[in-house]
Amino acid sequence: MRYMLIMEAPESMAVGGPDAPPVEEIFEAMGRYNNDLVEAGVLLAAEGLTPSADGFEVTTDGETPTVTDGPFTEAKELVAGFWILEVASRAEAEQWARRCPIGPGVRLQVRRIAEMSDLEGIAPAEVLDAEATLRRRVAEREQV
Repeated sequence: MRYMLIMEAPESMAVGGPDAPPVEEIFEAMGRYNNDLVEAGVLLAAEGLTPSADGFEVTTDGETPTVTDGPFTEAKELVAGFWILEVASRAEAEQWARRCPIGPGVRLQVRRIAEMSDLEGIAPAEVLDAEATLRRRVAEREQV
């Protein structure tokens, strides 16, 4: 099973932000956590995200998408980073999530990533076939 751990935090808590702990503490704690994930063989991906001022939003209220540059001042919390883990059970995902070194004011949302088997019996066969083909193409690209 794959799970995504999504770190949500106010931008003021971002590295270097006014409410953030010292940079050395953040990198040291996250480095230990990420190393533990690698050593356990469960980490598939992990990334931090830049502040919303570097990003943009795409919305569609009609037929034409609208692009709005950041920062996203109306947002109280933003996704600050994520991990993707491959574990044997929900309980194991919860154990890893509990170990994540997040501090006060930071939230970690944990979501199971849907597998192809979750779509069986729901999606039409041609959709499942097309999805399987896309996944094979991505896997082949990763092997190059």
